[in-house]
Amino acid sequence: MPTVEVFDITCRQCPRLAEYLATIKQQYPSYHAQPVAPFGADQIQLLIVGLAPGLHGANASGRPFTGDYAGLLLYQTLYKYGFSNAPVSNALNDGLELSRCRITNAVKCVPPQNKPLPSEIAHCNHYLSAELHALPERAVILALGQIAHQSVLKGFAIKQKQAVFKHNSQHELPGGRILVDSYHTSRYNMQTGRLTEAMFQQVFDHITALLAEKS
Repeated sequence: MPTVEVFDITCRQCPRLAEYLATIKQQYPSYHAQPVAPFGADQIQLLIVGLAPGLHGANASGRPFTGDYAGLLLYQTLYKYGFSNAPVSNALNDGLELSRCRITNAVKCVPPQNKPLPSEIAHCNHYLSAELHALPERAVILALGQIAHQSVLKGFAIKQKQAVFKHNSQHELPGGRILVDSYHTSRYNMQTGRLTEAMFQQVFDHITALLAEKS
């Protein structure tokens, strides 16, 4: 059986997304406007799964959660907990490096209105599934939002009803891996108070405790 790669920058298997990327590239020639690759360390203990690149964030910069409001709290927290060498992610050439951690998305291309179709989420899942199965046993996966949570379960062929999304909950996965859920660090969630900085730090307290148990 051929090995499935975790990322392909030439992928255009979703016609709507491919057309949208082409339109964006015309409007913003300096933008990355291609599938956005996972970012971070090769040897990891923590994989963070988001939804999809933001139009003027990762889709512009080419790095997950970079240049996007949703990345502000995420990178600040990664730095606070020792997973990053800097608290802010501005651009590909800013020198930021992640340690023991990688960030990816359930959908690798920016969708119109930041809303991928169910078919697009399904088409992209084989990349995420390959990335998940390449993780070391006993790794922790952080899903930012319900779609990321559902995509992780699909990547492991786990029925959705077996692990219901709930903020700061944990779910057992194959190989001793653990899925931890969090509300997404989106502008909407932050501004409405659905997710606060304290709540997100509680999630990372949970994750660091799990990693300490596994070391």
